Amino acid sequence: MAKTREVATVEYQARPHVASRLPVYYPESDGEPMAETDTHRKQMTYLLDALEDYFRGDTDVYVAGNLFVYYREGDPTRVVAPDTFVVKGVPKRNRRIYQVWKEGKAPDVVFELTSRGTQQEDLGPKKGTYEMLKVQEYFIFDPLGEYLEPRLVGFRLAEWGYRRIADEPLVSQVLGLELRVEGEMLRLVDPATGDKLLTSLESQEARRRAEALVTQETEARRQAEAEVEQLQAELARLRAAGEAKEKKE
Repeated sequence: MAKTREVATVEYQARPHVASRLPVYYPESDGEPMAETDTHRKQMTYLLDALEDYFRGDTDVYVAGNLFVYYREGDPTRVVAPDTFVVKGVPKRNRRIYQVWKEGKAPDVVFELTSRGTQQEDLGPKKGTYEMLKVQEYFIFDPLGEYLEPRLVGFRLAEWGYRRIADEPLVSQVLGLELRVEGEMLRLVDPATGDKLLTSLESQEARRRAEALVTQETEARRQAEAEVEQLQAELARLRAAGEAKEKKE
């Protein structure tokens, strides 16, 4: 899904008597909407939501997507916008852009949702940029199966650059998660439990089922308590009747 972004830059010319340039402007957007299919959009939403939820308890894991990542101070043209990326060791907070020199490190893991139109960039310039930035793991997924075979490919940084991950199943060592293709969807799975990380809709449905179950259990308990109360009342009535009979005799 990632496409080439040409970021408009503003270049300031210092006057002769000015000792330094004015601050460099780093755009937050290129002013153009990202073209994407429903499949790509839903996949990116899933990755973002699932990873944010998975690392919700870790204040030093940042998850983002389609955000400008600037990697050379003073040069706004040195920028990439990964579909989804994860950085460990930086504070979890909202950002408008990500500047590698300010954060102190590049992303640790990058996901790109590719297509026939972006394959050359995803496997060429972007791969080279992520390798240069020492992104530990780079995963490319072709949701529609337009050109990539297999549809999910992973690279891990080695001493001499990226090496394709040949392991099956494909596991991210950085994230501690298995990557599994199911239909048109890339799933994240906790290998320790075998549980899939859920989509937002799946989480909502699971919550609704849990709430419905609680309601059913509450109603069943209320009915059982009512039956016990009725039985106790009947026993008390019979006991009182028996005592009254004994007095008459």
